[in-house]
Amino acid sequence: MFEFSGYTVDKRENSIVFSYRLVTSGHEEYFTEKIMIPDLSSRIDGIPPELLGRVLESLLLMLGISYWKLYCPKYMSTGSIVLTAPQAQFWNTVYTKGLGEFFYGNAIDFAGLVQFPYKSDAAAEPISVSSVSGSLVQLGGGKDSVVTGELLREHSVSFDLACLNTSSVQKNVARVMDKTVMDVQRILDPRLFELNRQSGSYNGHIPISAVYAFVDLLIAVLYGYHYIIASNEESASYGNVRYNGEEINHQWSKSWEFEQLFRRYVADFITPNVSYFSLLRPLKEIRIVELFTRYKQYFPVFSSCNANFRIQNPRSETLWCGECPKCAFVFLLLSAFLPKPDVMEIFHKNLFDDEKLISIFEELLGLARFKPFECVGTPEESRWALWRMLQKKEYDEDVVIKKLKAALPVDRQKMKAAEKRIFGASSMHAIPEKFVSIVHSL
Repeated sequence: MFEFSGYTVDKRENSIVFSYRLVTSGHEEYFTEKIMIPDLSSRIDGIPPELLGRVLESLLLMLGISYWKLYCPKYMSTGSIVLTAPQAQFWNTVYTKGLGEFFYGNAIDFAGLVQFPYKSDAAAEPISVSSVSGSLVQLGGGKDSVVTGELLREHSVSFDLACLNTSSVQKNVARVMDKTVMDVQRILDPRLFELNRQSGSYNGHIPISAVYAFVDLLIAVLYGYHYIIASNEESASYGNVRYNGEEINHQWSKSWEFEQLFRRYVADFITPNVSYFSLLRPLKEIRIVELFTRYKQYFPVFSSCNANFRIQNPRSETLWCGECPKCAFVFLLLSAFLPKPDVMEIFHKNLFDDEKLISIFEELLGLARFKPFECVGTPEESRWALWRMLQKKEYDEDVVIKKLKAALPVDRQKMKAAEKRIFGASSMHAIPEKFVSIVHSL
């Protein structure tokens, strides 16, 4: 059994503590997770109690995913939280699809596993708030949030930055953007990591972008922001592999499906006055990389390598590990647009000359297994980037390129057709009218 026990606000230390109880095979565990928000104590009293309760209840349910997945118990108790049937279905979807990679990696049959309780006669009307304005941009520290920030700046749209457990990478990116960043601290229960190292428990990927969305919803309500702006691209909706009859997508909580679900959940059950959307949703990864190459001032400080953003033992000595699929993907795409010396200056390593990375590049190009479980673009984008890079002949003697050229003959006609597909913007989706002109200008 897993219980979402409740939350406690501590104004003295500007924190909110979320509590959970897990009972399995006669073993009982208690967990607490803490969120610390600047100036929480001075802002929380100005929020309608019912609205604040809705937001904090939702955050309690979202953060609980890290602890529930330890043993994936079938029975859940939401304690004092009463969900409607549509609310329960939302949480069933977030847990099931958001943990798709986790279920795949642990060979768990997830069919019917997640069943949030609800009451058929429950009701939850959204609560309107006045005086909301301005935009809150989620700062990731990589190329995507840089492009979002610079596009907003170029169109004179004011915004603030927020980050969860801000790293040195994100602080440096904010500095170059001439912005300060609101640093929200998330402190997980240490017992979680202890149990992760024990046999009999599960470990794996969670939908972290969904966590960001709910944390930023709380910030928006506390600080009166109207828009929460993410930097998730169209490519994020492309899955990795099929398992148990379902598509498994490492980036599901960055997908268009999640964006729609989250926006509808907030509007229907929390407040209609906060809007969440991704400014880059109509664009594929490769178009975003092309845009990013305009902003050379970020080259020395940005990083998309997840080793910099780990909760435990984050990398600090270099910006790029040079060994993971994310590094390989960004290296490949940048090499399509930048001269080799510029790419080398960013990575301080030639990834095309590392034989150990051949299998990763093959997966990125769709030549082996499936797309890596990382935030990377589609195989078609990777193939076009390789084709574009090969025309410059800068890496022809490198071991990876020799291998890939032999395995992937390039058809110019097919690549030109692919170019039209991957550089054409899709529909504006649900981008608010205020921001549509920014994307139209690209």
